[in-house]
Amino acid sequence: MPQFISETEHPSAYRHLEKMSIKEIITNINNEDKKVALSVEKALPQIEELIFAVTDCMLAGGKLFYIGAGTSGRLGILDASECPPTYGVSYDLVQGIIAGGLPAITRAAEFAEDDLEQGWLDLQTHNITSKDFVIGIAASGTTPYVIGALKECLKNNIETGCITCNKNTPLAEVAHFPVEVITGAEFVTGSTRMKSGTAQKMVLNMVSTAAMIQLGRVEDNRMVNMQLNNEKLVDRGVKMLMEKAGLSDYIFAKKLLLQAGTVKKAIESIHKT
Repeated sequence: MPQFISETEHPSAYRHLEKMSIKEIITNINNEDKKVALSVEKALPQIEELIFAVTDCMLAGGKLFYIGAGTSGRLGILDASECPPTYGVSYDLVQGIIAGGLPAITRAAEFAEDDLEQGWLDLQTHNITSKDFVIGIAASGTTPYVIGALKECLKNNIETGCITCNKNTPLAEVAHFPVEVITGAEFVTGSTRMKSGTAQKMVLNMVSTAAMIQLGRVEDNRMVNMQLNNEKLVDRGVKMLMEKAGLSDYIFAKKLLLQAGTVKKAIESIHKT
């Protein structure tokens, strides 16, 4: 394997940030952020392969796990937590695991990412099986917590993928479907919550959204299975139902929607009558 070079740790192209005006700071950050989508575009073939594998796993009854540390772990938890309300799936279907456990979501967990064995132990507490799929998330591609987890997955016949922002990393080496989005040096040297984090979020959006569409959780361009857990979503659902079912009475449509629980079920109930 070629020698590993961590581009995410390269020195920033910008110097003396403390001397910049606010306008200069945000303009330079914005200029760097513009590069992220192009970096993701170059990785689309890898992302497509990963999504095919994830979708096949989920269609066969498997669950999807994200595992990471720090920012990467939080991004996985964010993506996983948004699947149930958006697509009406169970909270078990997509799960996020972070080094250091739940407290690490809001506070840094000292040295938790350095534990080579804990990642697999954490996965086991979630009743992982060979039917499931695990995506390791680490900007550097060197996080022991994540690498150790994927190594054990390989030993247990569990398919794996990864999302990293360096080429030829130790993490990619132990993933069946590696995704490498090369975002380069950060505006603040080594601060991978910036471009790297943005790139990881974009890829996670693609993975979960494409998978949910393939699972039939979207019709046309609408979230017909979304949970109705606040008034904004109820109103959105009512308007969606009125449009799709050709209803003109808002009050009637709202009553029908709340009785059914989702737009999809409400439409099905209309078709049965």
